[in-house]
Amino acid sequence: MVCFFFFIPAAYSPLMPTSANTFSSVPFYEGNVSAGAMYPPVMAPQANMFGNVPGYEGTVPGGGGFLPPPMPMEPVAPPQPGPENPEWSIPSLSEDEAREAFKEFVSSHCCYSDAPVTEGEITSMEPFNTFRYRLETFTESRSTEWAEKPYEGEPADFYTQPAPRPWEVQATPPKLFSDHKMKIRVPYTSSVKECYTCHATGIEQCTECNGCGKKSCWVCNGTGVKFDAACSHCNGTGKESCSKCNGRGKKECQTCKGKRQLLTYIELKVEWKNNVEDHVVEHNSGLKTDKLSSVNGKELFKNSQNLVYPLFGFPNPAVSQTSERLIKEHQTKYGQTSRILQQRQTVELIPITRVNYKWKDNTHAYYVYGKEHKVNADNYPATCCCVIL
Repeated sequence: MVCFFFFIPAAYSPLMPTSANTFSSVPFYEGNVSAGAMYPPVMAPQANMFGNVPGYEGTVPGGGGFLPPPMPMEPVAPPQPGPENPEWSIPSLSEDEAREAFKEFVSSHCCYSDAPVTEGEITSMEPFNTFRYRLETFTESRSTEWAEKPYEGEPADFYTQPAPRPWEVQATPPKLFSDHKMKIRVPYTSSVKECYTCHATGIEQCTECNGCGKKSCWVCNGTGVKFDAACSHCNGTGKESCSKCNGRGKKECQTCKGKRQLLTYIELKVEWKNNVEDHVVEHNSGLKTDKLSSVNGKELFKNSQNLVYPLFGFPNPAVSQTSERLIKEHQTKYGQTSRILQQRQTVELIPITRVNYKWKDNTHAYYVYGKEHKVNADNYPATCCCVIL
């Protein structure tokens, strides 16, 4: 019988709002600054461009770290009893299966001779089956930043009513245990401002020609002469019309796309992530553990809850210890900056067989592992040097 113990992560009290600053200060968001905040571009937004939104004081362009989730309003559901112990064994690998797996492995390598397969004799087969414990923690994290876009007639709802707090904004999660990102315009935070780049004209100076409408002729490099004669491309002027602005010296403003106005709003970034961690119990077979990441085993146990419980009482003590350690680590690590929506733990029994064989009076070995019967033979005795032309 598998026994369980439940860990509940520490609750997090929401911070109290701080006084408003230039951009505003938000509970959970103090210190959210962009990497380039200290060195704004020449045409940076004016300091008063963004308003103060209750609940979002401190939100700035470029955003910041993830926001701690509020304390759960309802207690986490109690644990469900685990299933009875299933069959903890895997049928032994037969010699025929071992030989067939070896044959397929050798045939997939152009430089391997099949002589050890056809002439070799299996002398013994040693099982080293081991357990793999996997913990998945599906989380939702949220962050905010001031954003802007060309104004296209959207309603300016700033202050028409209080904006929902970051964790109150509705966001539909994807399928459990799958990664996904979403950007949401926070309701009641949108306002219309004049474009700070073009000063509401909708046009800006062309950077290609510095506003003069012409640039050096690419044929004569601005000399007006080519092969001791007047350049036929620019008629000897050394200048040609700027193709970026069609010779006007100005072009559509890239910030407002010619709209003259910008819609500024708070953008909520929501990220769902499946955080996966595996641990393979030591098997002492000689096969490198990282080889097992590409194969599947026999699933012995799977359990999914809001917060799972360590597998105390599991037949292999190493699995119980790993389960307890990883669950504590995940609930501490991810519970501080995100909301844990679901956890899932799985235990697999991975078959590993060391096959010893004799060929040309020498002993050799290879490994057959996983349900897929993959083979590892690092010291294959019959290789040749191939050159593929």
